[in-house]
Amino acid sequence: MSQKLLLSAKEIDIILHRLACQLIENHTHFRDTVLIGVQPRGTYLADRIQQILTKKYNVQDIKLGYLDITFYRDDFRRGEKTLEANKTHIDFVIEDKRVVFIDDVLYTGRSIRAALTAMQSFGRPQEIELLTLIDRRFSRHLPIQPNYRGRQVDAINQEKVKVHWLENEGEDAVYLIGQ
Repeated sequence: MSQKLLLSAKEIDIILHRLACQLIENHTHFRDTVLIGVQPRGTYLADRIQQILTKKYNVQDIKLGYLDITFYRDDFRRGEKTLEANKTHIDFVIEDKRVVFIDDVLYTGRSIRAALTAMQSFGRPQEIELLTLIDRRFSRHLPIQPNYRGRQVDAINQEKVKVHWLENEGEDAVYLIGQ
């Protein structure tokens, strides 16, 4: 199995700051905007984006939540491996808010479809946008596209894109893993 470094820690940091600036351009004061990290891997990215907005760009009172999509996935109970649920934490109202879903990799679009379904339990947002660190654009099964993307990666179906976060894997890096 081969492994190729796609993004280093420095490149990820630059991309995260660019994504934060794009959010500021479109949401300015964030009064009517909420950030939702899609469990499990989108939470690391959501935390980072919130930290950058708060500490580097002095945006205050950003509402951040985490959404578990386990039981909304269309592959739930289809594989041999039992899926483990995460915890949803949304302690604010999303009714008439601008919601930004945050996930690390957009691949087939099925996770975001599940997030859209799960979000219905919390009310009706004004609009929903998608921010993703990696967009695997040629692998989509559903017509879902990100509003904010860190990097587009063209990987064939046998290749995997793996995002490593300092908080979880001990480093910030993105790898392309081949067979």
